[in-house]
Amino acid sequence: MTVDLDFDRQHIWHPYSSVLSAPPVYPVASAEGVHLQLEDGRKLVDGMSSWWCTLHGYNVPELNRAAEQQLGKMAHVMFGGITHEPAVELCRKLVEITPAPLQKVFLADSGSVSVEVAIKMALQYWHSQGKPEKSKMLALRNGYHGDTFGAMSVCDPITGMHHLFANNLPQHLFVAAPECQFGETCEEQHLEEITQLLRKRHGEIAAVILEPIVQGAGGMRFYSAEYLARVRSLCDEYDVLLIADEIATGFGRTGKLFACEHAGISPDIMCLGKALTGGYMTLAATLCTERVADGICRGEAGVFMHGPTFMGNPLACAVANASIDLLMQGPWQERVAALESQLKQELAPLVDSPRVANVRALGAIGVVEMHEPVVMAKIQQQLVDRGVWLRPFGKLVYTMPPYVMQPQELRKITSAMAELLA
Repeated sequence: MTVDLDFDRQHIWHPYSSVLSAPPVYPVASAEGVHLQLEDGRKLVDGMSSWWCTLHGYNVPELNRAAEQQLGKMAHVMFGGITHEPAVELCRKLVEITPAPLQKVFLADSGSVSVEVAIKMALQYWHSQGKPEKSKMLALRNGYHGDTFGAMSVCDPITGMHHLFANNLPQHLFVAAPECQFGETCEEQHLEEITQLLRKRHGEIAAVILEPIVQGAGGMRFYSAEYLARVRSLCDEYDVLLIADEIATGFGRTGKLFACEHAGISPDIMCLGKALTGGYMTLAATLCTERVADGICRGEAGVFMHGPTFMGNPLACAVANASIDLLMQGPWQERVAALESQLKQELAPLVDSPRVANVRALGAIGVVEMHEPVVMAKIQQQLVDRGVWLRPFGKLVYTMPPYVMQPQELRKITSAMAELLA
């Protein structure tokens, strides 16, 4: 049975698309390893890891087995007043592999929801401390944290994709994105704005929220680990919580298991998602310290005021356990290091093109930034014609491949990028 493309065009609204002039969509019949099999017989190398989540590729026997075994027991059960082995085991794993101060785990539905949970944790914590005036988030420009209203409110309010909603969102505080690049020293001038803002307004700031080391959908910017370490120190100095959004960077994407490790710091609250289940199921988690959790529960409400219907879904938790085991038992560091080395080598010549502004790679992330925005539908068609699946946006043509991608498969991606952009 083939996809009814006429019905799709007439009735289905795809992400960030218009119903008036819908761009072409490509019917996928199956997926295996790092390849997408289209219905028309073409096979594409997936350089997007399905929006950064399929670390192990597609149709992974270990993950298939975990889903099948759990399905025979129960696909779902409410988490209120009930617990189960897949959730307990998953939370145990997350506590073990994340920075040590993070001891409490709240399971959520998606990355955006985990950010909502983190913001609510920070606000409820300060309310419980008798400081409800600490109600502002401090975020970085060029940041991106999700599409729900709380998450949108801490995305870049001017250049971000959600600026249309600025008048409908809670008003938070923003400082310039870090100018010190990854691997560089962070000078005093790079921290002057955030230092001054925290000094003057820490009495109303609940938390700093940022994407550690890599700002993802806000521009694929890589910034200094020293900047992150200094922000951690500033939060301690001015009694402000630090929220690390590791939804895109967690589980090895930057070459460290979590990007915070580049700076040797731990946040007060950490958001995880995307790769948590290896791309099989929607699931996320928000972790926090005992200080934050105890502080919330000693307050007026006595409980944390959040509880998604599908929280702790057993099927998703079982697959997440299998995905984490597969990651931790495999040579993921070597694989990511090899991907980074190849990306740097094969994309570097593109910097000589007059159309290209910058080329950069970190871990399993390769980015070519153009001087002018690309026409996404046009360039995507050209990439598909070359047997490659990428999803450019704005001025960025980038790849975030599965860790299991082989050199010849990655070379197909970088060669296609070079042909189109040079």
